[in-house]
Amino acid sequence: MNGITGRMGYRQHLLRSILPIRDQGGITLADGSKLTVEPILVGRNEDKLRELAQKHRVEHYSTDLDSLIDDPSIDIIFDASMTSLRYDTLSKAIAAGKHIFTEKPTAENLDDAVDLARQAKAKGITAGVVHDKLYLPGLVKLRRLVDEGFFGRILSLRGEFGYWVFEGDIQEAQRPSWNYRLADGGSMTTDMYCHWNYVLEGIIGQVKTVTSTTATHIPTRWDEQGEPYEATADDAAYGIFELETPEGDPVIAQINSSWAVRVYRDELVEFQIDGTHGSAVAGLNKCVAQQRAHTPKPVWNPDLPVTESFRDQWLEVPANADLDNGFKLQWEDFLADVAAGREHKYGLLSAARGVQLAALGLQSASERRTLDIPEITL
Repeated sequence: MNGITGRMGYRQHLLRSILPIRDQGGITLADGSKLTVEPILVGRNEDKLRELAQKHRVEHYSTDLDSLIDDPSIDIIFDASMTSLRYDTLSKAIAAGKHIFTEKPTAENLDDAVDLARQAKAKGITAGVVHDKLYLPGLVKLRRLVDEGFFGRILSLRGEFGYWVFEGDIQEAQRPSWNYRLADGGSMTTDMYCHWNYVLEGIIGQVKTVTSTTATHIPTRWDEQGEPYEATADDAAYGIFELETPEGDPVIAQINSSWAVRVYRDELVEFQIDGTHGSAVAGLNKCVAQQRAHTPKPVWNPDLPVTESFRDQWLEVPANADLDNGFKLQWEDFLADVAAGREHKYGLLSAARGVQLAALGLQSASERRTLDIPEITL
């Protein structure tokens, strides 16, 4: 598990995914057998690795990633390190015949992202890319509504994501300073459009065009040492996407992403789908819906205060199942695919489309125009 001392690698992948899978005795496969996991912690700081290993009863840790990639007793290489290092890490792992599971973006540019997909296909390994949001309870419920035909013909999707990230001068920032330096791989567009691509694909359909505007709302921030620095990366991205459903229907999606916005909604990210037969709003956990027969008939009158509570007119969508941590659920799916020797449904080609959307989003913002999204083939 490379990059495990980072926030996401530690909290979501080690603490909330692999360790619970280990402690529950592994996962049960289709034939009734058990597949167990034994993590090896990898990073640059040996002291941090030793501390984590002792704290969580992990036997093995190392600062030598290359030797582990070459170790024939290791089956899977997971990567959550810096994006700038990911292409080389994954290429070495694929060449060594390892199955790979990785955070995104999978590469800094589209050519490298597509090349990784080609390498994995040629080698015949199982490759998975973190698509955690599709496993979140709110989006699982939203996808179920789509599958059940609740919306009728889908018309549009609107998304709101973000929160206020403190500048770091008076209150410590909640995100690392590299997020706001373009040279270090920072960028709201680069970070989040990879997510939005698989969310839009996984819930509605393929993204056909992108129109994007970016901004660096906070030009000066303070780093981990308390020193001011110029924020050169965009901290907000406002995107409009044209989609196509599997049935060929056009859908307009609009998603705002910002680290310079204060939250006035139920969750840090929310998506609303509107269709001819109904609408639904989903966050990380909750999903509420309103069908056509229960849709009220508001009348615009700016001279009178609104007396009806629009939020109370929606019904919560039940889970109807126990929904575990989204990262853990995808890990379990991926491990089952490795054991079965089959392709993971969220692989490197899907990740390449995310890299492509981010690059075209930045290009669209720079050129102030709508861009078509070419289809990627291997």
